[in-house]
Amino acid sequence: MTPTTDRTEGTDDCVLVRTEGRAAYLTLNRPNALNALSHTMVRRVDEALTVWEHDPAVETVVISGAGERGLCAGGDIRSIHADARSGGDASAAFWRDEYRLNARIARYPKPYVALMDGIVMGGGVGISAHGSVRIVTERSKVAMPETGIGFVPDVGGTYLLALAPGELGTHLGLTGVPVGAADALLCGLADHFVPADALSALGADLAAGSVPDVLPRHVREAPEGRLAADREWIDHCYASDTVEEIVERLLAAGTPAAKEAAETILAKSPTALKVTLAALRRARDLGPLERVLEQEYRVSCAALSAPDLVEGIRAQVIDKDRAPRWSPATLAEVGEADVARFFAPLGARELSFAADASQEVPW
Repeated sequence: MTPTTDRTEGTDDCVLVRTEGRAAYLTLNRPNALNALSHTMVRRVDEALTVWEHDPAVETVVISGAGERGLCAGGDIRSIHADARSGGDASAAFWRDEYRLNARIARYPKPYVALMDGIVMGGGVGISAHGSVRIVTERSKVAMPETGIGFVPDVGGTYLLALAPGELGTHLGLTGVPVGAADALLCGLADHFVPADALSALGADLAAGSVPDVLPRHVREAPEGRLAADREWIDHCYASDTVEEIVERLLAAGTPAAKEAAETILAKSPTALKVTLAALRRARDLGPLERVLEQEYRVSCAALSAPDLVEGIRAQVIDKDRAPRWSPATLAEVGEADVARFFAPLGARELSFAADASQEVPW
């Protein structure tokens, strides 16, 4: 069948939108920026999902990224940097819509197939890993690297990481290290492995067939990962509720990988590390995704007025000197009150989900 253009398409081509046969396709289209999400892109994806939810001709939604480098490297942190420096409210408005989109994807009533090829980080995880069918390839690099820019995993990242087996999610959240296909599957961030060169055929087949009929023809066994062999020291070292003790256990574990993890953690924002650990522990008790997103919104808004977010983006993205000057500079200097303020209620500015968050997707 000839592809048709959905009415959501317009002159702005940051998200390509089309339907073909039984499927609808979203392509994040900023390849020169690794498909980093802007507010416009979030709105366009949400608008398309609204149209397709009520279109009986659309049975499956497929999301992918333009170019060869990845699905999405995250949010547009240059814009967040500028907004935080100016004391604006654009980032809070962006996160409000982005987090609502994350929740919508998780509850979407039709199969939402995310092709998590290449780099999938931060906001890229949010727009894919809440989907009902999450596919990784041998090129996948999945991560929540926020602590490296003085931020905290968001877009439902703390929800996903808190659900990972043992303390794997704590390891990924604090270090921000990317994982490949097998480890993404182990951590519950993905469902299936499909070779990268088979993605085009998979996408095309979904125009003619259902997910249960099409997917088994393309799924393969993922190449061996790394985390399964490291579970013993990961689960022991990250079981503590303080970052200081986690680092001590890692350094005492006697394995090069654990020592490397400790060194990686110590290079991150001390404040972001402590807030991340607290957010992960709290997420385990909050229940459904929506409750965790509400918590993440408070944390993200608080980060806008904290010094480490601006400094972290400056060091990693703006000046690229890779030498952030964190404030406070050490874990010992970050007190309980410093962490608690990130979780303080926002009053009238709260993000709230009115719908029943316990509702299961119907398909």
